[in-house]
Amino acid sequence: MTAGGKEEMPKVAVVGATGYAGAELVRILAGHPGVRLVCLTSRRHVGADFAAIYPSMKNVVDLKCQAYDPGVLARKADVVFTALPHKLPMQFVPELLEKGLKVIDLSADFRFRDVETYVGAYQQHACPGLLEEAVYGLSEIYADRISKARLVGNPGCYPTSILLPLIPVLRKGWIDPRTLVADSKSGVSGAGATATPATHYCRVNESFKAYKVAAHRHQPEITEVLRREAGCEVKLTFVPHLTPMTRGMESTIYADLTAPVDALQVTECLREAYGDDGFVRICGSRPPDTLDVRGTNYCDIGVVADGPNGKLILMSAIDNLVKGAAGQAVQNMNIMLGLEQSAGLESVPFPV
Repeated sequence: MTAGGKEEMPKVAVVGATGYAGAELVRILAGHPGVRLVCLTSRRHVGADFAAIYPSMKNVVDLKCQAYDPGVLARKADVVFTALPHKLPMQFVPELLEKGLKVIDLSADFRFRDVETYVGAYQQHACPGLLEEAVYGLSEIYADRISKARLVGNPGCYPTSILLPLIPVLRKGWIDPRTLVADSKSGVSGAGATATPATHYCRVNESFKAYKVAAHRHQPEITEVLRREAGCEVKLTFVPHLTPMTRGMESTIYADLTAPVDALQVTECLREAYGDDGFVRICGSRPPDTLDVRGTNYCDIGVVADGPNGKLILMSAIDNLVKGAAGQAVQNMNIMLGLEQSAGLESVPFPV
C-alpha cells in the first residue's frame, strides 16, 4: 500500500523480487517507515501481482512484477536492490550506477576486493574495476564506509554468522588466525527458491548432512575479510551443513587461544565492539538458538573458553534470510541514506 506522505521519501526497487531473498526484501520494505517501495522486477513472473505469487502479501503489497528495464528503474527509484544469482548483477550494476542510482547487491559479484579470488570461486568478472569501489556490507563493522558508498556488496549468510563473532576477537590478537574452524548449519531456504534434487522435500526432511566440505564458495569470501582484519595469513576450515528447517543459521567457531583470556573477557570485548542497543546481542555463556532470531535482523553470539584445551568457542545464530541477506541489505540502505539503522527492522522475535 502507498501511505499518504510517502511521496517525498526515498524510493526503492527490488530486482529479482520473487526469489526468497527478494521476497524477504519486499516484506521488510513494505513496512519500512522511511522509504517507498515503487518497483519490483522478475524474470519469470512479468505482469503478475506480487501478492499472487506470495499470498501472504495480499493487502500489503499491491505492485505487479515488471521486466528488468534500467531506464524505468532510473525514473522511479533512488536505490536498487539486486537480489539475483551471481553473474547477473555484474551485467546490470554498471548501468544502474551510471544512471545515478545507489545499488545494494545481494549476490557475490561485489563482495570481493581481489578479482582473482572472485574468479577462483565463481567465474570471470565483467566489471572488475568496480570491486575496489564496492564496500563490503557487514553493517556493524564497515558502517563508516557504507555511509559514503554508492555500491554495497551485501555479505553472504555464512560469512555474516562467522565474521561478526570473530572480527572483534581477532582484532584483539587473542586467537591464532591459523587455527580457525567454522562448523555451520543452515536452513534449506539458503539454497534459494529454485528446486534441486538436493533440496527436494524428500531429500531434506528427516535429514542432516554436511555438504561442500572445505569447498564452499563462501570460504574465500570469509578468508579475504579475515586476512584484511588480521593483517596476516588466515587458515579457516569451513564445514557447512544442511538442516531440515526453512530458515535459520547457527555457526560454531573454534580457535586456539594465544592469550590467557576467559569467557568474561571475550564477552566484554564483544559488548565493547557492538554495544547493547544494536542488532548484535551477546548471550554470554548461553548457546544462541535460531528460534530466538527467526524473522529478525538479530545476530546472537555466545562464548565459551575451553581453558584446559586452549580453545575459544564462539557461537552465533541468525536468520539466514534476514540478517544473512535481506535484513542486512536494508540495514545497509539505512546507513547509505542516513536513516536509523533499525528503521524497518524492528521486528520483535517470536517467544516460541
